[in-house]
Amino acid sequence: MQPTELTREGARVMTVCNACRYCEQYCPAFQAMEQRVTFATADLNYLANLCHGCGECLYACQYAPPHELAINVPRTFAQLRVQAYEQYAWPAALGAAFRRQGVMMALVLACVMIALLLGAALALNGDALLESGTVADFYAVVPHGVMVALFGGVGVFVLVALAIGAARCVRDQRTMNAAPSHGERGGTGAAFTDMLTLKHLHVAGRDCTTDLEVRTPWRRWLHHSTFYGFMLCFASTCVATFYHFAGTPAPYAYSSVPVLLGTAGGIALFIGTAGALLHRRARDAALSDAAQDNLDRSFLVLLMLTAATGLLLLALRHERVMGLLLAVHLGVVLALFVTLPYGKAVHGLYRATALLRYRREPAKEES
Repeated sequence: MQPTELTREGARVMTVCNACRYCEQYCPAFQAMEQRVTFATADLNYLANLCHGCGECLYACQYAPPHELAINVPRTFAQLRVQAYEQYAWPAALGAAFRRQGVMMALVLACVMIALLLGAALALNGDALLESGTVADFYAVVPHGVMVALFGGVGVFVLVALAIGAARCVRDQRTMNAAPSHGERGGTGAAFTDMLTLKHLHVAGRDCTTDLEVRTPWRRWLHHSTFYGFMLCFASTCVATFYHFAGTPAPYAYSSVPVLLGTAGGIALFIGTAGALLHRRARDAALSDAAQDNLDRSFLVLLMLTAATGLLLLALRHERVMGLLLAVHLGVVLALFVTLPYGKAVHGLYRATALLRYRREPAKEES
């Protein structure tokens, strides 16, 4: 891949950092950097995905703006990540289209999906759309076969797109400059521990920076709330699917396992996403990039709306508005699914591959 202006700037920044090495103990990005003499696009993509954006290096850097070298690693890596998302995206046209995705585009897409579902519900059974709330029968509004076909088709497309993106990311990493051999850094188990605990959001045992000399645990806690809330919702869907094929179709009681898992997950997901959106407003703008922020906010808004509409649907499923709420919730979920391979969501996938690579990559040769 031919270097772009951004990759040339990334190589310049990393060359300066590699000569200084003041931040070498902060995170894996700098430790992996030290094993490289030159920085091609693949190396920069790898280092950018290793970065968790904690911001510690910016405030420690003697070459940060207003110094003439203007070294800002968190912002440079944020810009490189957005470029990598487009580079790995499949189909490529959709990757380019979603690169500048913002909150407004996400909301418009959600409205389009809601309108399509309302139209389908009216065409299939208009009466049920307004009357089915008394028995909380979701499938009376959108038949089970239609729901499976719709979400199954979109889900397969999303999984294929994510798999191709991950494969391109791994293939890109295999072209990187070789590192000196001296054992590995913990292996796969350590990599998964890093992922699930967000170890690198609090370097050296300290919390993530929000501004100069301001450290709070909120960013890490809100990430955990969002991720584990999403996983609880996914578990709820899996259990409900098992119940359905075992001969117990929805609706399920409030005390049932799918509803309890979904309620806990929805609450955690809403707290995590709403809190993250508020927290971003207080964070130093120098720690990120406008394009990355657009992707972040649109993804968080769709996740928050998914949680909010799901909880509202659960609370009002015996009311006449249930059919309308169901269409709204499913429309938001469809919009979220469609954007998954092209926005903020892929950072978790690419960061996971980078952490696996880092933990398996030979450690620096000691002199």
